[in-house]
Amino acid sequence: MHWPSPEQRHRIAEIRDNLTARIAEAEREGWLGEIEGLKISLAGAEDKLAQIDRRPQAPAAVTLGMPGFPAAAVSSEEPS
Repeated sequence: MHWPSPEQRHRIAEIRDNLTARIAEAEREGWLGEIEGLKISLAGAEDKLAQIDRRPQAPAAVTLGMPGFPAAAVSSEEPS
């Protein structure tokens, strides 16, 4: 899955706001066909913003620990 970049959140928010204004204009002017397409685009922009908001901002660190070498630690004798 491709995640939208968190750095682009402000740009996507601008697009969402612009789409909202265009929908209001289309409703005022009675452009019914235009409204449906704009609403689909608006839903996409809102979905991208929600994806950014759900995604952790920094990757969580994973502690792997130190590897063990049990065979080397137990066997201190040299083979005969």
